[in-house]
Amino acid sequence: MDLCLLRTYHSKGVNGVLLLDGSELCKTIELPWVQNMPRISCIPEGRYVLRKRYSPKFKWHFELANVPGRSAILLHPANDAARELKGCIAPVLQHTGEGKGTSSRIAFERMKDRLYPILDKGQILQLTIKNKMK
Repeated sequence: MDLCLLRTYHSKGVNGVLLLDGSELCKTIELPWVQNMPRISCIPEGRYVLRKRYSPKFKWHFELANVPGRSAILLHPANDAARELKGCIAPVLQHTGEGKGTSSRIAFERMKDRLYPILDKGQILQLTIKNKMK
């Protein structure tokens, strides 16, 4: 199955819409683009494999595989990219500003409810990230 993240770039953060087979799954927030610099930039546009991951800090969440020049790029709850993200992507229900949103934990649980059963069946989830304006 395919996911698509359509980004809108701003100076203080990136806002996106995450689509599953063409239907909106949630909105997203990220850090601004800073030449793919680790921990301060969003990741490059491209196509990545999305998989389940567990850590003591975030419990069950998602990870993007094979991000050029980066590691541990996660999808986890956060409502303010500048304060809570280090290059990861956070699902939100609504955007409230550049790289800011609301109800991230609710959006994240909805995302897990939709995507974990797909992954549990052994299907591969591909995430394509691209500029909404292109």
